[in-house]
Amino acid sequence: MGSLPTAPVSAGTSTRPYLLRALHDWCTDNGFTPYIAVFVDASVQVPTEYVKNNEIVLNVGFEATSALKLGNEFIEFKARFGGTSREIIVPVDHVIAIYARENGQGMAFPMPTDAGAAPADGEAAAPAKPVARGPRLARSDGEATAPEGDAGGEDEPPPEPPTPGRPALKRVK
Repeated sequence: MGSLPTAPVSAGTSTRPYLLRALHDWCTDNGFTPYIAVFVDASVQVPTEYVKNNEIVLNVGFEATSALKLGNEFIEFKARFGGTSREIIVPVDHVIAIYARENGQGMAFPMPTDAGAAPADGEAAAPAKPVARGPRLARSDGEATAPEGDAGGEDEPPPEPPTPGRPALKRVK
């Protein structure tokens, strides 16, 4: 008897954009502020003055953004940094975590496969390892965290992740 033809097994599309949208919805539904940690290189459009060690953390809550699009390939929105409106474009594969500011619950993702390639303009090459103190926050809700040594215009600093390194994330069930 002949064997049935088999179709090649496809990996399908990435689950990352679907998980990002789901966790963004979960944060929003529960009154939490969704933050994304992003690995920054030349393909990411963010205010480079707030990038530290090739990472930036962005508030992607609806209150902090305008025209937020959580697409399959890119996360796009407009946000104010230091009073100036900026267009933000982040490739989905450069999001290394999404979590709730208030309790740290969320999910971490692997670094992009091309991490360690060319750094963003004006940035020195940095190892792909996370920063010991966690990613630096650049709030996209009207105020930006001041660069080190600068007296910025923020009422209170954002909470640091509970443990060193990437934000400590709890499993969401």
